[in-house]
Amino acid sequence: MKANAFFYGSLFSLALVLSASTVYAAPSDPVHVEADQLDIDQRAGTAVYRGNVEIRQGEMRLRGDQVEIERNEAGELSRATAIGDRAYMRHRPDGQEELMEGQARQIIYHLAERRVELINRAELTQAGDRFTGGRLEYFIDREVVQARSDVEGSENQRIRMTLQPEKPSK
Repeated sequence: MKANAFFYGSLFSLALVLSASTVYAAPSDPVHVEADQLDIDQRAGTAVYRGNVEIRQGEMRLRGDQVEIERNEAGELSRATAIGDRAYMRHRPDGQEELMEGQARQIIYHLAERRVELINRAELTQAGDRFTGGRLEYFIDREVVQARSDVEGSENQRIRMTLQPEKPSK
């Protein structure tokens, strides 16, 4: 019974957080989770989804071979980590027409900080602009990207970016 409470609590908290991350996912939008396996550790405050995991709400997506949801000591959702050869995330920043999409071997979404880390073979794109490198951090509220070439346990992955010219106003 406790595992069920944690499971449903995790989904409910995930729904609230994900809906706050994008203007195009309303709190009434359902959260859809698909995976081959789910393991819940009540004491550790984790839920681990494995096997072609996809989490969707509105236009928000998080995909990976494995997605781990963690809670802090207060029981609030604190972090979602997607792992895979090409873990994937997307959302639409507030007031933006274009989707923000990211891929990496590991994507960590720090919910309270509204910060996303893309680690190892990281790529972040929006409206034709593209950043790649070993590690990219995206601060959602400030619309700031920080890029680094170094990744622990891997060769340096040079930072590359392609920026599209601004379109003239009509």
